Amino acid sequence: MAYPRSMARGEESGRPRRRWLRRILVLAGIFLVGLPLALVALYRFVPPPVTVLMVQRSLEGKGLDRTWRPLDQMSPALIRSVIAAEDAGFCSHHGFEFEAMQAAWAHNETSDRVRGGSTISQQTAKNVFLWPQRSYLRKGLEAGFTVLIEVGWGKRRILEVYLNTIEWGPGVYGAEAAARRNFGVGADRLSPAQAARLAAILPSPLKWRAAKPGPYVKRRSGRIGAAAGTVRRDGLADCILATRPR
Repeated sequence: MAYPRSMARGEESGRPRRRWLRRILVLAGIFLVGLPLALVALYRFVPPPVTVLMVQRSLEGKGLDRTWRPLDQMSPALIRSVIAAEDAGFCSHHGFEFEAMQAAWAHNETSDRVRGGSTISQQTAKNVFLWPQRSYLRKGLEAGFTVLIEVGWGKRRILEVYLNTIEWGPGVYGAEAAARRNFGVGADRLSPAQAARLAAILPSPLKWRAAKPGPYVKRRSGRIGAAAGTVRRDGLADCILATRPR
C-alpha cells in the first residue's frame, strides 16, 4: 500500500524532532542524576569550595571566614557537644529520624517558632548541595542527597564536612574559624565548656554569641555540656571517636 507523499514527508520531518527530544532527555538525565552523583563522589575526597549560603551571606556584606580542618584535628569535646545538641542518634540512624521529623512538623503546625527535625546528615546535604530557603522541592532534593552521602560518604566524612561548612556567625563558617573568632584557639584546643557554647549557638548563629553568651545561651550550653557527658558515657559518638583518646 502506497502512502500519500504528504504523510511520508510528515514522518520524515518528525524524525529529527524525536531525535532532538531524545537528546534533551539524555542531557536532562545527565544533569539531574549524573551531576549530583559526580558531586557526591568528588566531595567524598575534596573539600566543598563554597556553599549557596556562603555566597548569599557574602553578597549581603557579611564576608567569608573559613579554614578547613580535618576531623581528626578537632576537639573530641566539640564532636560530642555538636552530636548532643543537634543529633544524638547520629551514629545509629541512616540519615533520618522520622519521629523527630513528625514532632517538628506537629509543632510547626501550631507555633510561630519553627522547630527543626533534621539530622546532621540532612543538614549537611542541604548546606553543601542546596539552598537555605524552605520549600517542598528543597526538602525532596535534600532527602535524595541525604541518602547519597550516607551511602557514599559514611558518618565520619558527613560530620567532617558538616563541621567545616556550617554557619557559626556572620561570615564565619566551620569549626576552625568559629573557635578562633570566639576563643582565640584552634578547633583542636577547644575545652568542653567552649565546645558546648559553640554547639549552643548553632540554631541562631547570627543572633547568639559563644564568646559573650547571654543568659539563654549560658543555660543552653550548660544543658549541652551535660548531654555531651551522656554522649561520652553511652558511646553515642563511637562511630567517630571509638579509635581516638577520650
